[in-house]
Amino acid sequence: MSDEGTVTEPAPRRRNAAETRVAILQSAITAFTQHGYDGVGVREIAKAAGVTAMLVNRYFGSKEQLFVEAVDTSFAPRTVVSGDAATLAHEAAVRLVSRTAPDADDLDPFLLMLRSVGNPRTTEIIRDSIEKHVGADLLARLSGGAAPERSELLLALIAGIWLMRKVIGTPALQDADPDKLTPLVEQLFGQLTGTGT
Repeated sequence: MSDEGTVTEPAPRRRNAAETRVAILQSAITAFTQHGYDGVGVREIAKAAGVTAMLVNRYFGSKEQLFVEAVDTSFAPRTVVSGDAATLAHEAAVRLVSRTAPDADDLDPFLLMLRSVGNPRTTEIIRDSIEKHVGADLLARLSGGAAPERSELLLALIAGIWLMRKVIGTPALQDADPDKLTPLVEQLFGQLTGTGT
């Protein structure tokens, strides 16, 4: 109450544009990871972010552009491929085995990719993002002949292990002791990075 005995209304809460944008993007990443591009609409993404579909379009322009930013945001961090050329095979093996453990986080870039590649346009977007973030970074770490091919073979091997261990859950890989699986993966990676025996 004010001094005059009247009730004062609280000032309307101002929307923080940066926080709203982040909330929409996080909602989109979750939705696209769980349902794929074609399995979710802007309204569902907006509702989960606590905004309207109109606001989503105001911030991102379209569902496709929102997907582009969701994919870029998801693929930018170095979740598996990291380290210099000498340690790449080991570090990538350790991270991949950890990231694909049965109890690991399901909101990962691989599932976003897997659940959205049925759409030709989203496949292009995903391919561009992989090349921009993971592919270019990996290629820069490799030397010697056939580096582009070896780089993409390494990415294919990572995707295959991720699929079999985390998504399909084949028993030999899903139930594998990480201390035994990691050196096997490292040996395979080493052949492609040029650090294997």
